[in-house]
Amino acid sequence: MKKGQIFEGIIEKVEFPNKGKVYVPEEDRYVIVKNGIPGQKVKFIVNKFKSGNAEGRLLEVLEKSEKETRTPVCSIFPACGGCMYQTMSYEDQMQMKGEQVREILESAMAPGKTFTFEGVKASPKEFGYRNKMEFSFGDEYKDGPLSLGLHKKGSTYDVLTASDCKLVHQDMNKILMCVLEYFQNLGASYYKKMQHIGYLRHLLLRRGDTTGEILINLVTTTQEDYDLTPLVEQLLTLQLEGKIVGILHILNDSLSDVVQSDETKVLYGQDFFYENLLGLEFKITPFSFFQPNSRGAEVLYTIVRDYIGDIHDMTVFDLFSGTGTISQVLAPVAKEVIGVEIIEEAVEAAKENAARNGLENCRFIAGDVFKVLDDIEEKPDVIVLDPPRDGIHPKALPKILDYGVDTIVYISCKVTSLARDLAMFQARGYEVVKAVAVDQFCETVHVETVCLLSRKEK
Repeated sequence: MKKGQIFEGIIEKVEFPNKGKVYVPEEDRYVIVKNGIPGQKVKFIVNKFKSGNAEGRLLEVLEKSEKETRTPVCSIFPACGGCMYQTMSYEDQMQMKGEQVREILESAMAPGKTFTFEGVKASPKEFGYRNKMEFSFGDEYKDGPLSLGLHKKGSTYDVLTASDCKLVHQDMNKILMCVLEYFQNLGASYYKKMQHIGYLRHLLLRRGDTTGEILINLVTTTQEDYDLTPLVEQLLTLQLEGKIVGILHILNDSLSDVVQSDETKVLYGQDFFYENLLGLEFKITPFSFFQPNSRGAEVLYTIVRDYIGDIHDMTVFDLFSGTGTISQVLAPVAKEVIGVEIIEEAVEAAKENAARNGLENCRFIAGDVFKVLDDIEEKPDVIVLDPPRDGIHPKALPKILDYGVDTIVYISCKVTSLARDLAMFQARGYEVVKAVAVDQFCETVHVETVCLLSRKEK
């Protein structure tokens, strides 16, 4: 088998994340082909070899899968990289994700060890669930008209206009089209990542699922200058179900393709919005981490609260605490909760939210978990971990384990990172008691996992 060869085959199975396994009989080997659905007959081209494994790029779906029982609900599926599985029934999506999580966790178990896998919990909303979406400016094809939306599958350049995205509330689609048409009429340029030239970068939209409050964040470079007053006026006249509470112009001249702020200008209203979760109110700023599926987060945090058990006389460490949502959910039933988060803006929001919710037994510390743990005088009875996608830094993990608490709850948005970290947990005397997946990201390849770890008695 060589690069550039084209083959056909059936996707027998999709492994996390999004890795379709296609058997090629003439070569007597499997090839990994992304962006497919189990049961599809596909044509693909071999494009690389990684650790001895062949990987192919999907060229065409020759025959649909028996699992594709639904028609697409938006105009740019399946080309858009935002969704993967919307033609599968929701039940089949959850079953597939559950099998992926279970197999990965089982492979991480120490010899002779087992755990209880409690399957997948559904999101209360399958569509329109995202309270945050980061849209990109670009073009659908080279030198094409300005587009605003999501990247094509497998592309870091081509951007499809997401005028009817079903992952978000229709308010966001209306705002997107208003912004796009405004800049199309002006003939504004978009930022080209390779040449580092252009004006328009991203449209970051956040909308409270319970409050309907909307925060609009236009991200541009400083390379061009436009009067944005007419755009603000147009946005405020849109007929929306929710209410726009803030419109921000975020200036970002970074060379890397990330949404960040060198300077933020408030064009209208305020630079935050509110969202409610399990009876608590949270103030959220443009870059605050907050679970993107509010209703799914309630399912997730209810499980965490159940896994953690009776903590009324215990001190809980909430590490990688973000805006302190988990801390504040646990605070009413704990003696004390201490949250640690590296992003200062998120910590300030967490402090304000705790005060707003009348929680006096929450404390939040800004800093790297690896360094902060040396300075905290209190010792935890229970630890909750909700690290970034890549898991816990290998230098921080031993410090966490040195506390020797009896119970740890690990929340992971990338189960392979969790599985990697479990090796050290088990080596240090912890057993995996049970785990469950929560489908926070319907129609996509992602899934949240909650794992309960208990220290073995010596």
